[in-house]
Amino acid sequence: MSTSAPSQNERLRRPATRRSLRLGETTVTYLPDGIAQLVPHRWFPDTTDEVWAARPEYLDASGNLAAGVGGLLVERDGRALLIDAGLGPLSPAVDPERPVGRLRGGALLDSLAAHGRAASDIEAVAFTHLHPDHIGWAWHPAPGDDRPAFASADYLVTEPEWHQRHLLEAHGVDERTLSALAPRVRTVTDGEEVFPGVHVMFLTGHTPGHAVYVISSGGQRLIAFGDALHSPIQVDHPEWSVTVDHDPALAADARRHLLAELRKPDTLGFGIHFADVVFGRVRPVGDGPAWRPLDD
Repeated sequence: MSTSAPSQNERLRRPATRRSLRLGETTVTYLPDGIAQLVPHRWFPDTTDEVWAARPEYLDASGNLAAGVGGLLVERDGRALLIDAGLGPLSPAVDPERPVGRLRGGALLDSLAAHGRAASDIEAVAFTHLHPDHIGWAWHPAPGDDRPAFASADYLVTEPEWHQRHLLEAHGVDERTLSALAPRVRTVTDGEEVFPGVHVMFLTGHTPGHAVYVISSGGQRLIAFGDALHSPIQVDHPEWSVTVDHDPALAADARRHLLAELRKPDTLGFGIHFADVVFGRVRPVGDGPAWRPLDD
């Protein structure tokens, strides 16, 4: 007896599973670490209950936006780069006043192992930014060890993000965490190639030094855009900034620039928090949604 593939609406309401995509000589794989529930009217403060009542396909059974936390593995010629490092083995208590409901990490190393890789295979971890759900396994000790999981890797951080790291305290990144990162940090510049076919593109606004990573191979490119966008619905509404954007106006400008890039030929996107539709294209057609997920 065969089972039918989940519909797009079902995938919008659940966090992503491990998924891979081939681009020429490069393979990219989403590695889940855990889940997050975004409280819609708090996460997007410019929206109303009426907005979400009209778009119920984006909301899970609890009435929240389903999102994943994790990392993107980039493999080429036997080498491996990780973009972002999940939340780590944490499960904060739910605070009904905060814009994030249930939040849980801890599965990234298992996801990596299921893919046939070990943490020691990762030569560098490239961060889109330094919020807690992107740096977890870079500072938290690995199970059975007193060192972080990726202790043999360089940590790639944009110059403005690292130089303004004092601003991160408001987002739960304390001095202890930054001190754990510091010995391995190497700052990178706009346009720098950090891995074969992978270039940094500064796209500030969500944080002072937020970056996206452009992965090019086989005549295609994939833009791993971190927290420049948080939900597929935001592709249709780039004016919606989120409550944790450092500079909401600049973040909105960054989203418009990003969407222009994503509309270019032979360009795909990777949205780390995009429910179970993390890989897709931006193809606006009529009044329909512009984010077109890749099929399984």
